[in-house]
Amino acid sequence: MKPTLFILAAGMGSRYGGLKQLDGVGPCGETIMDYSVFDAVRAGFGKVVFVIARHFEQDFREKVLSKYEGHVPVEVVFQSVDALPEGFTPPADRVKPWGTGHAVLMGRSVIDEPFAVINADDFYGRGGFEALACFLSSADGRGQYCMVGYRVGNTLSESGSVSRGVCCTDEDGYLTSVTERTDIRRQEGRGIIFRDENDEYHTLDENTPVSMNMWGFTPDYFELAGAMFRDFLASRGGELKSEFYIPTVVNEAIQSGAARVKVLDTSASWFGVTYAADRDGVVAKIRALVDAGEYPERLWQ
Repeated sequence: MKPTLFILAAGMGSRYGGLKQLDGVGPCGETIMDYSVFDAVRAGFGKVVFVIARHFEQDFREKVLSKYEGHVPVEVVFQSVDALPEGFTPPADRVKPWGTGHAVLMGRSVIDEPFAVINADDFYGRGGFEALACFLSSADGRGQYCMVGYRVGNTLSESGSVSRGVCCTDEDGYLTSVTERTDIRRQEGRGIIFRDENDEYHTLDENTPVSMNMWGFTPDYFELAGAMFRDFLASRGGELKSEFYIPTVVNEAIQSGAARVKVLDTSASWFGVTYAADRDGVVAKIRALVDAGEYPERLWQ
């Protein structure tokens, strides 16, 4: 069975000021997300599921989903603040949904096979999808999780510092921990540096694996995450801004022995629009990939 690609797009409307302003960075107006779907299809994914906010469903179907018709089966699920397990209700003043871990749970009704999770607005590159597809296509049991570990040197912004989840692995390449590091940047004479919780700076090797929210899961993830989300709501559901994140589920799965998480190495370069000044660089990088024959001039004909 081919794996499914699950794309986190529920925050798209607010980030872009409405779907009419979805940013075209490809030569023919393609979005970053278009390249992710293209890479996933040619890597061997058999279906794409988008989680979105219901209020922009019509725009999303007309402006985004229509272009994929005839190329790959697509499903849409919805994230909302009141999409909660039976017995729970959101605080009256809560506006935003409950984070990435909650968003993934919205796919439970339409996904029965191994699946990957990515952000809608990150450019991951062909290699990341090929690594995921290869791993997930052979995952035939429970608790076979993975993440694509991008080399930190391939994920930096030229416009400023970034935050990254720095990964530690055991001798067999399985994830043991992810630590959020801030103010990661290049410094002349030192290489890549980051600031720790004591405001002290340390160096990072160029090839240190970091998480860019590109995960692979077997379907038992929904069972584990669902139970954890109920516990989260019981303890923190009354908070107006509490969020339930994918790494929270992953760390618990590792600690409890419910899953092992293989870190898949890739030499692909991640990029995105972390700063407004990054946009021109993204356009230029995609143009260079098209010129090199990595992608056709027009993705969806």
